[in-house]
Amino acid sequence: MGDRRRDLVRLELMLEDASIKLSSVASSLKTVSARAILTAMINGESDPLRLADMAKGKMRRKIADLAQALTGHFDANHARLARSMLRRLDLVEQALAELDQVIVEACQPWAHQIELLQTIPGVGPKVAETIVAETGADMTRFPTAAHLAAWAGLAPAMNESAGRQGPAGKRHGNKWLTAMLVEAAGSVGRMHGKNYLAAQHARLTRRRGMGRAQVAVAHSILVASYWMLKRDEPYHDLGADWHSRRNDEAHTRRLIAQLEHLGHTVIIDQAA
Repeated sequence: MGDRRRDLVRLELMLEDASIKLSSVASSLKTVSARAILTAMINGESDPLRLADMAKGKMRRKIADLAQALTGHFDANHARLARSMLRRLDLVEQALAELDQVIVEACQPWAHQIELLQTIPGVGPKVAETIVAETGADMTRFPTAAHLAAWAGLAPAMNESAGRQGPAGKRHGNKWLTAMLVEAAGSVGRMHGKNYLAAQHARLTRRRGMGRAQVAVAHSILVASYWMLKRDEPYHDLGADWHSRRNDEAHTRRLIAQLEHLGHTVIIDQAA
């Protein structure tokens, strides 16, 4: 996957050298539309409108923007480089497909656990397989979910000096598992608050920034995985409004405590 990512970055930089901003309109240079356009450019097509008209599906809504992004100076040298890069990408994709099949076959004994993990928002087959591969799907090895998070490197490190504690940055841990969980957290962030994890991502992004939000959501995914595998049960979503409900309940308890401290008896009667 790292080779594919690097080759895609090289391809994007080469296109930018030709003032072609295809990636600013297409979600990825791997899409069917982007590949058709690149192939036509390599074969000599230079008219931005004709190239944009090759877009398929949802991309057709962006034809005007696409035509503008495809206006540049893509010459024969760029075409040779692009052809070479696409050929190398095809080889990488073929190798990854073969390895994916090997991984699927090797994971068959844990098919049930992998299916359970995919009920978590943002967790697809590859993330679920990574969780199983790195942990062995055996949660008895970890006394608590906090031990698992610390082992993975997703629990916050703390320094203590003179009786005071403070953050010590990121822990060292399982970088493969952490990377996949952070990637899953990024997928959750694009769900725009439709579930508990997406709401957590949005709330923390506003307060602490995207990077810390993704690490926190990755931690939540791992903790959920721990209990799901330990109890052999699918993911149960707390709801997108869980944080606001919890804050409302806490605020209600504080007000009741204050009134009782003043000598009042409080009876809660929910509004219709």
